[in-house]
Parts: sequence; structure tokens; C-alpha cells
Amino acid sequence: MSGAALLVLADGRFPAGGHAHSGGAEAAVKAGRITGAASLEDFCRGRLHTSGRVAAALAAAAALGVDPSLLDEAADARTPSPALRAVARRLGRQLMRAARATWPADELDAVAGQFPKGAHQPVVLGLAARSAGLGAADAAYCAAYESVSGPATATVRLLSLDPFEATAVLARLAPEVDRVVDLAAEAAGRVAEEGVDALPAGSAPVLEISAEAHAGWPVRLFAS
Repeated sequence: MSGAALLVLADGRFPAGGHAHSGGAEAAVKAGRITGAASLEDFCRGRLHTSGRVAAALAAAAALGVDPSLLDEAADARTPSPALRAVARRLGRQLMRAARATWPADELDAVAGQFPKGAHQPVVLGLAARSAGLGAADAAYCAAYESVSGPATATVRLLSLDPFEATAVLARLAPEVDRVVDLAAEAAGRVAEEGVDALPAGSAPVLEISAEAHAGWPVRLFAS
């Protein structure tokens, strides 16, 4: 395991396209559900324990070598919103390009050929982690942290929120991120015996509904 490789993969500057997405924060800001640091923390906490935990488990399972096709189907089943499924595949395609350039591997080439329109982003994230020599918990950390850091960063732009306040939100959520990673890695470890039903399937209906509405906006700052 390379600590430096983990930092590269988790870095928000890694060219995987995430900077163009708000993780639902843009729609939440417009709806008045995020108005400052306190409500941002509530939003991120809800995302972490639902879609964030699902993404972390999928990434961990991919890092363990579970069949990407099975995981991609599981991701589809856990993403009711067509808009979010499209976003996940678009981000997966971009992440795959970055991963293949950074950590070339036959496995990445094979999955890229299998999913020309992109596999779900958490699945590709786990494969990227695996190619970088990282483990299941590392992949889960990347996914879980991304689930809260994306909205936090976007809210700084959307509300001109003090970056110090946004960073403090992430720091307060750190123990919960640790817990989600533990649960995600444990679930991923059970897939070999129990199948993909061992993975969490937490839902966030408001995020799903908001994503569908956001996709139809004629003018928006973020792609999702």
C-alpha cells in the first residue's frame, strides 16, 4: 500500500471531473436546504450515510477484485435517478481516463473496453485504487470523503461560504467518515460469500428527486 498513491487518488485536483459536480448541493442551495455551515453539515452528513456509504462499499468491493460487471449492475440498482446514473457513468469514464494514464493496468483497459460509455464512478474508483496498489479501506475512504468534500467545496462557490467554515464541517464529520469506511469495507468483504446483496443500499430520495429537477435547469453552475 502506498500512502502517496492514496493522496494522489483522493486529491481534489486529480483530473477525474469531480470539480464540475456539486453532489446535489446546487439544488439544495436553491431550495433553501443549505444556507450556511450548519445546514451544509446536515446535508453532508445525510449524503455520507446514504449514497456515500453505498459508493464506499462499491469502491471497496472493486478494490477487492469483485467482478466489475456485477458491481456496475448493483450500482445501477442502487441509483433510481436516471440523471444520477448518467452522471455516475460520465464521471466513471473521466476517472477511467485519468487512472489509465496514471496507473496503467490490463484490468483497467479491459473494463474500459467493456464499458465504453463508462462504468459507475465508485466501481472505477475501486479499480483505480487496486491498480495503484491500494486496499479496500483506501478505496472506501476516497469514496466516502468525496461524498462530503464535493458538496462542501461547491457550497463555498455557491454561497460564498468562508472556506474555513467549510473545512471545519469536513473536520467535524471525520469520525463519521471513519465509521462509514469501516462499515463499507466490512460489507465489501462479505460479497465473496453472500454476493452483492451484502452491499448497503441506503437511499436518499430528496437527492434523487432534486437531481432530476437540476438536470432540466437551463442555467446552472454545476453539471449535477
